[in-house]
Amino acid sequence: MIRDLYNVEIRPAEDAVTPLTDEEELRYQNLLFGELGHRISEQGWVRHPAHTPEDRRRLIAVARRLSAHWGQEVCFEAEDTTRFRLYPRGVAG
Repeated sequence: MIRDLYNVEIRPAEDAVTPLTDEEELRYQNLLFGELGHRISEQGWVRHPAHTPEDRRRLIAVARRLSAHWGQEVCFEAEDTTRFRLYPRGVAG
């Protein structure tokens, strides 16, 4: 017997990561911009988790926004496979 399935949606697994909406992405980047920018201005650098390609892309975008905001380049580097470090050029940390 063949059954036609209509209006069936594939649901993600319980532990699967779902992408953020455009609004959620903007809000999260704004949060990172404020929090990471504050920590960089206090201690000269910041370390933040970056487990997925989306996390890394997001941190690079925030570093570029901070560079434009401060008028000074904010560098980013992967410390290992799970962490990024952001710091202004010329600052050792």
